[in-house]
Amino acid sequence: MSAPINPRADLAALPAYVPGRSVPGAIKLASNEVPGGPLPSVADAISHALQEVNRYPDMGSQALTARLADELKVPESRIAIGCGSVSLCQQLVQAMCAPGEEVLYAWRSFEAYPIVTQVGNATSIKVPLDGTHTHDLAAMLAAITPKTRLIFVCNPNNPTGTAVRRRELASFLDAVPSDVLVVLDEAYREFVTDEEIPDGLEFVADRPNVAVLRTFSKAYGLAGLRVGYAVGHEDVVTALRKVYVAFSVNTLAQTAAIASLGAKDELLTRCSRIVEERGRVRTALIEAGFEVPETHANFVWLPLGERTVAFAEHALDRKVVVRPFAGDGVRVTVSTPDENDLFLEAARAFER
Repeated sequence: MSAPINPRADLAALPAYVPGRSVPGAIKLASNEVPGGPLPSVADAISHALQEVNRYPDMGSQALTARLADELKVPESRIAIGCGSVSLCQQLVQAMCAPGEEVLYAWRSFEAYPIVTQVGNATSIKVPLDGTHTHDLAAMLAAITPKTRLIFVCNPNNPTGTAVRRRELASFLDAVPSDVLVVLDEAYREFVTDEEIPDGLEFVADRPNVAVLRTFSKAYGLAGLRVGYAVGHEDVVTALRKVYVAFSVNTLAQTAAIASLGAKDELLTRCSRIVEERGRVRTALIEAGFEVPETHANFVWLPLGERTVAFAEHALDRKVVVRPFAGDGVRVTVSTPDENDLFLEAARAFER
């Protein structure tokens, strides 16, 4: 009898990515999606692109790369396209880390970080957030070792919505060794209104060990099409392209992303309405007695600790789906005024 085929032993302990639930008849505020479908101009572009789906997509995403280069005022050689920014996170681990080398990130932060790190055969180093639920940059610096190759800084942070300011981030980047790549994960950049929270592209131009991740899933409303991009030094981008899964960014995703950039002003107007609602929701929650950290994304964070699961079940009983992180807290997407009101009604009825 032949020997059984066994997968890598460590995959048995691989943490599962837990997506936000969808429950028929309930309001979904669990996945940081923006309300409403694509703009008419974007829907039109997707419709026309349907005629091309019998052909393979442009594997190099050349049209989208050129459009982004023009939009961001950076050379095309410094842009890599991926199947959402989460795919680029995994590519970064694969490209930058040898087996056993370290990936450093705050915790709690984006739940894909430990998954992509283990898939890439690297070692996770988690540094707790500080008392304000923000990255503890001093502690992260102290955690760097000779094995550290990659640092993720999610800014604003998912799931807490908190952000580090320009001065603190610049000081941190100054202190990180030059052979360690710092990745500024800015999936929620379009919802930032505080001028002291920097655009990560400010640091890319003159720092070879800094890269920025962005996505079309959040503000641009293309979560179902999966497309994101990285901006960094040419050497980093070249490495990312080498570990890219061929054709993983499809024709519809590329077409929709280009059309969305053309409708940027209209889409960002949508973001401004979400920002207004974000402030209203946070204020109402604080008035109801909840702790809610300052948020710069399209969601709020309720650090409920051991009451997290009970709150999520309570909300679900009232047909509102939120995203619990057991033992830590609940993340709630900011949506339309009507949906936000239904959530607030459920929150006020929760007995703490």
